[in-house]
Formats: sequence, C-alpha cells, structure tokens
Amino acid sequence: MKRNIGNLDSGLRIIVGVALIALVIMNVIGWWGWIGVVPLITGVFRFCPAYRLLGISSCQRKTLDKPSH
Repeated sequence: MKRNIGNLDSGLRIIVGVALIALVIMNVIGWWGWIGVVPLITGVFRFCPAYRLLGISSCQRKTLDKPSH
C-alpha cells in the first residue's frame, strides 16, 4: 500500500473524521455522521483507495535537483 495522501490532506481528513464522530456521540447530528470513520482511517493510514483508482496523489513529489556549482 503506497501512500497517496500528503501531510495537509491527512491532517484535514483526521480533523473532519474526529469532528463528525464527536458530533454523533454528542447527539448533535444523526447516525450518518459515522461516515467520519472513513476520512479518519484514510488520514491515519495515509492511503485513499479512491485516489488510487483516479490516479491522484497529494504527496509531495520528490525531485532530483542537481546542486548548482
């Protein structure tokens, strides 16, 4: 499983997932808020199956820059 979620994307997913789950537990929103488990898990493991299917990656690209002399 190659990572395809970058740092910012991962952090946002974790925040949104935890927030949705907390709102369900506090009885602010309905049962549908448990969908927050999906972004939480994908954020923690830094892998999104949908990104893979679509060929998307939010990870930084590593470039091989030659040092300038």
